[in-house]
Amino acid sequence: MQQSIGMNIGVTVVKGRRSIRKFRDTPIPKDVIEDALECARQAPTARNAQPWLIGVVKDRALLAQIADLTDNGKFIAQAQACFAVFCQKEQKYYLEDGCAATMQIILGLWAHGVGSCWVAGDKKPYAPTIQSILGVPQTYTLVALVPAGYPADLIPVEKKKVRDITFTDRFSSS
Repeated sequence: MQQSIGMNIGVTVVKGRRSIRKFRDTPIPKDVIEDALECARQAPTARNAQPWLIGVVKDRALLAQIADLTDNGKFIAQAQACFAVFCQKEQKYYLEDGCAATMQIILGLWAHGVGSCWVAGDKKPYAPTIQSILGVPQTYTLVALVPAGYPADLIPVEKKKVRDITFTDRFSSS
């Protein structure tokens, strides 16, 4: 028996997720953080390499320092936690694997009502400095930062229609 999409909790979580940049001053419970990390651990990975190393930054001074280094992540300073996703850079598909783990963290958090926003790490000039501050070995590279917290507000955003972003079999501009 096929389940209706309208009743599928996983699809509801995915469709409801939004980038959150303003957070309430409410701590994230330890079990929610652990569940998000477990979601990351279960992410798909090329050749089962599992090249990730994920830090959870909760120290206010560290959050502020990381926020100051970024170009588009100043709101990290107000987050209750920031997940720093690193991957072993010698792995051929480190970026794809790291992105998969990052999205799993984001969805795992959202399933608990915790908002987040993906902040780029890969190839950013601040990546090596953040890596050094967090003491992560040079065999890894920063893929993403995921500041997280309970949303201060939820602002709906307009999304393109499915028909405007998809095609079947071959693309045609007509």
